[in-house]
Amino acid sequence: MEEKKIEERERIPDKMKRRRLGDRNDGRVVRSLSPMAKLVPYIMKERSDSQNYIRETFCVDTVLEYINKKRREGYAGFGFMHVMIALYLRCVAEYPALNRFIAGQKVYTRDGYVEVILTIKKEMVLDSPDTVVKATFRPDATPIDVYNEFTRIIEGYREVKNSNFDKTAKIINYIPGLLKKFTIGFLQFLDYFGLLPRFLTRISPFHGSFFITSMGSLGIPPIYHHLYNFGNVPIFCSFGIKQRKYELNRDGSVEEHSYIDVTFVLDERICDGYYFASTLKYMKRFLREPWKLDTPPEVVRRDID
Repeated sequence: MEEKKIEERERIPDKMKRRRLGDRNDGRVVRSLSPMAKLVPYIMKERSDSQNYIRETFCVDTVLEYINKKRREGYAGFGFMHVMIALYLRCVAEYPALNRFIAGQKVYTRDGYVEVILTIKKEMVLDSPDTVVKATFRPDATPIDVYNEFTRIIEGYREVKNSNFDKTAKIINYIPGLLKKFTIGFLQFLDYFGLLPRFLTRISPFHGSFFITSMGSLGIPPIYHHLYNFGNVPIFCSFGIKQRKYELNRDGSVEEHSYIDVTFVLDERICDGYYFASTLKYMKRFLREPWKLDTPPEVVRRDID
């Protein structure tokens, strides 16, 4: 794979620097895949056909220390969510195939930018409306970059009360039921051929790299959230509440450790099982030493052509 040095850390440009025939406005075709990898999307046509489920329990002793340190430094509300997003970005920097997606039975990749999506509530009450917020990052972003960007976006939403997606959904809901079904079908048709305008894929919660949700804030274990057939999000992550466990050491002493359950639902068509397994091991390394995420990677690997 070609290695690309990170020299600047400005906001990601909305358009790719180079586009060829067959590329989309939100990704380029991966042309050098094996024949089997190119054939699989025609066999497993939908994301619901190709979902794999992984559940992992992470020891978060050092992560909690890291989070508390950031809060003492003045980053109020800094939490496990910011760490997990930054960790995913670091994984993309080393394993760029995580940033692929399937559209029109072809495999595409996003070069140089990652779109992260999460759902928020204005208030933690039953009848409070929820919405989806979306942020774009470079793969070399740090946890503080993630914190600052989502803080800016969420505070902006709570001030205006409606996100761009809310406004767009409101307009579509003015369309009568039968025509609305036709409209959504037409949008899917455009998306299949890569003709959906960029301003729609930019605000759509169904188009992006990584969807993450916190069940811990609701006080429950993580769910296995399905992938959407509409759009192209290939990875859905959910994490639950913190759990404390007492463990017996070999010398007979007892220690308390903290754990968080995390689930991933993955589109298996974007890369193989060995690739996913290697990524998971890479994640665990940083969860043991989360402060290493504060230093951007020297190299961000580019996906294959």
